[in-house]
Amino acid sequence: MVLSLSHTTGIILASFFIFSSRVVLRAILKLYKLVIRLPDESTPSEIRNNPRFYPYFKDCIGALDGTHVRESVPLNIQGRFRSCKWGTTQNVLAAITFDLKFSYVLAGWEGSPHDSSILSDALSRPRGLKIPEGKYYLADAGYGIRNGYITPYRGVQYHLKEFSAQGPKNEKELFNLRHSSLRITIERVFGILKKRFRVLDAEPFWNFQTQVDIVLACCIIHNHIMGVDPSDLLNQELYEEPESDLININSYGVRRKRRSKRMVC
Repeated sequence: MVLSLSHTTGIILASFFIFSSRVVLRAILKLYKLVIRLPDESTPSEIRNNPRFYPYFKDCIGALDGTHVRESVPLNIQGRFRSCKWGTTQNVLAAITFDLKFSYVLAGWEGSPHDSSILSDALSRPRGLKIPEGKYYLADAGYGIRNGYITPYRGVQYHLKEFSAQGPKNEKELFNLRHSSLRITIERVFGILKKRFRVLDAEPFWNFQTQVDIVLACCIIHNHIMGVDPSDLLNQELYEEPESDLININSYGVRRKRRSKRMVC
């Protein structure tokens, strides 16, 4: 009798916990439109107040990229969700503003499709990703060339760690360096999101829709934290520029002036 009562109580508590979790999750998702908003058309202060980026990126309103989150799906559809590195995942497309907040999130895509396919879906949705005329996002080369996005030059050094202490050697390398220095912000945001919400790296046990909703809820909470407590210790890591970002980007200009003088002589 005691065992039976204990077992029944456990079932009741588990059911109540699941029900309560769903209620909380639904409440958080209702905040999406209030907390995750597309940027306006003004030049972000992070660009306007930095001579490395202004006026060259004055029409840039954010950065865009995708990240993989662990996904648990039935065996018969696992092939569609299997990515090349992380097993079964959902591919999450996100855009951010340079104040380190999400401005758009599309979760639920399978882990195998190409990034450009997911971006096309985001652009085609009635309430999807919108880009003001004359503005653009920074994206990596995987998104291809299209209006509203600027990607780096192909076949030219791009990642910060690829540059030596002497800095870029020509105009294309200089552009790629500054493009990377701005776009890397979204990689930092993804890193902090997964560090703050360990559930995103854990083996999920909810149904598929709940797994998608949890990703959106985590992004909503992240934006809320950035708004009310930007001094949070995890947030501080977002503001720390990697050491390789501090290379002498002015050296290219110095070398160019020297070459000009030699030509005059």
